[in-house]
Amino acid sequence: MVHDLIIVGAGPAGISTAVEAREAGIGRERILILEKGPAHSYAIRKFYPEDKRVDAVYKGIPAISEGRITIVDGTKQQTLDFLDQTIQRWELNVQYDEGARTIHKHDDQQLFDVSTGKASYQAKVVVVAIGILGKPNMPDYKIPRAALRGRVHWDVTSDKLEGATALVVGGGDTAADFVHYLVARGFKVDLSYRKPALERMNRINLADMHGMQQTGRLDLLMPTDIERLEEAGGRPRALYRQIPPRTYDHLVYALGGSTPAGFLQATGVELKGGEPLLKEGGETSVPGLFLTGDLTAGKRGGGSIISAFNSGVAAMRVICRDYLDCPMPAGPQPA
Repeated sequence: MVHDLIIVGAGPAGISTAVEAREAGIGRERILILEKGPAHSYAIRKFYPEDKRVDAVYKGIPAISEGRITIVDGTKQQTLDFLDQTIQRWELNVQYDEGARTIHKHDDQQLFDVSTGKASYQAKVVVVAIGILGKPNMPDYKIPRAALRGRVHWDVTSDKLEGATALVVGGGDTAADFVHYLVARGFKVDLSYRKPALERMNRINLADMHGMQQTGRLDLLMPTDIERLEEAGGRPRALYRQIPPRTYDHLVYALGGSTPAGFLQATGVELKGGEPLLKEGGETSVPGLFLTGDLTAGKRGGGSIISAFNSGVAAMRVICRDYLDCPMPAGPQPA
């Protein structure tokens, strides 16, 4: 069958897009969500510490939902439970452990082929709602991975971290989450950031950092740059440009994510400076192919669940108007 809509990624943006499509009258069987992970919102499950606070207001972005679903401040588990309930309430058709490998648009008609390695599907419109957390930015120096196996990380939940000292590299809210997680588990933590002030953190995280610094559980190394990373007795040793070297039990990078440019380019999406060129509603240079969520937020954006929800609303407004002839999203409704 030809689906009306295929959504790649079952995170907040993909779920919101599907909800708005259902509310626009598109039948459950006409919408397919492909998720490469074993569960929805895989990035939240994998990269958020268990005790992470999930705020509706993120990086100062107003918590105003434009569509049918929204969140309030809560825990990681409460957020996941809400998304569980959303999938059930709107009877969303999610195929887990099945990520899109290729997306190809027919030259002679408004039709896409989406291949997953397990099967091939066709749709009139495709929305790519994958996040950027799964592809972390890398430092510009070499990491001796083999010598430091199990000691260098890009999140704090995939491996069991044991020891007394840790270094977190980064200056944003993700870095703050990692520091909080490590300190709560008894680590003495250094935070290395290249700038003299933590300008990227929200005020709550900033207050937490200074509070942990005052109690002696956190040392703010700012501004510092790591010139080289080496192995010292099986542990990572950071050689800084500004201060003497320090050795740690674990090193965790929080340098942000990057747009999966290769995947997008393979679909024919036009990029500029590594970022996709987007039109109204997140539509790419390929007619009928849309991006939602962090992929639409630019290099300095991303991470806001409310913004991810709203990007799905914006996409469906254009999809209904230009491609599927369905009623456009009417805005938020009473719970």
